[in-house]
Amino acid sequence: MVRVRFAPSPTGPLHIGGLRTALFNYLYAKKHQGAFVLRVEDTDQKRKVEGSEEYIENCLAWCGLSPDESPNKGGKYGPYRQSERGQIYKNFINQLIDSDRAYYAFDTPEELDALRSTAEINNDRFMYCALNRDHLNNSLSMTKKDVEKRLEEGAYVIRLKVEPHKEIVVEDKIRGTIRVNSNEIEDKILMKADGLPTYHFANVVDDHLMEITTVIRGEEWLPSLPLHQLIYDAFGWTAPEFMHLPLILNPSGKGKLSKRDGDKNGYPVFPLAWDGKEGYKEKGFLPQAHLNYIAQLGWSIEEGKEIFSIEELIKKFAVGNIQKGGARFDYEKAKWVNQQHLANMSVAEIIDRFPVHLQQLKRVYTDVELVLALIKDRLVLLNDLEKESEVFLSYPKSYSEKGRKRLKKFDIEEVAHDLIEIVGTDEPNNYKELMAEKANEKGLGMGAYMQVLRFAVVGDLTGPDLIPLVAVLGKNVTVGRLERLIEYIND
Repeated sequence: MVRVRFAPSPTGPLHIGGLRTALFNYLYAKKHQGAFVLRVEDTDQKRKVEGSEEYIENCLAWCGLSPDESPNKGGKYGPYRQSERGQIYKNFINQLIDSDRAYYAFDTPEELDALRSTAEINNDRFMYCALNRDHLNNSLSMTKKDVEKRLEEGAYVIRLKVEPHKEIVVEDKIRGTIRVNSNEIEDKILMKADGLPTYHFANVVDDHLMEITTVIRGEEWLPSLPLHQLIYDAFGWTAPEFMHLPLILNPSGKGKLSKRDGDKNGYPVFPLAWDGKEGYKEKGFLPQAHLNYIAQLGWSIEEGKEIFSIEELIKKFAVGNIQKGGARFDYEKAKWVNQQHLANMSVAEIIDRFPVHLQQLKRVYTDVELVLALIKDRLVLLNDLEKESEVFLSYPKSYSEKGRKRLKKFDIEEVAHDLIEIVGTDEPNNYKELMAEKANEKGLGMGAYMQVLRFAVVGDLTGPDLIPLVAVLGKNVTVGRLERLIEYIND
């Protein structure tokens, strides 16, 4: 059975890149009728941020990426928080010590810093490895008696014993075969001085015990893959398949997308609000549209088509279509995708799903569906409902200066009086015919009447379909707005 995991660290909010990783894991699991596991990697207690784990879970819930197993949901492979798996890691680290695949190291941070500084002066890089470990403070260079004494003192870490001059061969489903000489890999710390495992060790142990078959994670972990393979080899375990996803790049320039880019350019990089900053939900994005867009960051789904439901994404998900190079983020494209999803929703779906945005309209109109039908295709973000609804709820608060300049070629007041007569004495389905007659009589184009009517009703020369809009507003409101326009012109 296919088993994948999304394993964030609760050190802050969930970034778009992290959400895409969760999405790809979810799609892969569902495509293969497998299990999608949420595991919280919280061994770095110093960097843990209060509320971060709950925030991550809320983001996944908003997007509909429900895990099959998680800290809250449970499962037979738990616990699903690494901070609750301490004894498990101690048992397995002892196995490596006993099999001579790991060793105790007693070097102080000051001693290691001095070695690094010396290497830097010599334009070199210090590595704790087979070339020098017999001359450093560890259980490989000490007598058994000295080791026992140092262990009693308690200040030590446990390092992986990397054999030199070995070729490490790893496979990545996206990037192919990767070959690394073990001389390039340091004897990495597996267990820290505080007794907690490092990411590398806990990650491998948990993936093995939770029977993860496929690891899908970000490109930033690719350099760690040979090290992880060595840990699997040290235990004699078979490693899972690996896929390392490309970076999400900022819209311009170099580097990956960051919170700084979002703050600078006015778009969010988190799904939900965090630390007083709006997320995609608060900006008015639909969760399915947000997933639709980020799914295409690094994955070519289908030529000529860009709008997909989550069911279509699951059906079409294919590892072979994931690119190696970074994918550039485009906020305007993200908004366009959201607009397409809103346009594809029926009026009834909008009313049913987003009643909070419609309360004011319901107080004024008995048939809100008529109103929404006129503005639905104008919505880019869900929050546009409020702005686009204003025309139905109040007279224009201002008039577009650009619109007034364009109308200067007409006698706005005369046209407005003609429109008051038309609106006040007939029905909306006859307005266009009557306006055409007036336009012909006055030697004006039909556009003069349509534009002045729109300017009076909306305050601008753009807006919902005009005649249906006027029909919804009713004669009294429309005439009132025409009279208000005349006052504005004469002011």
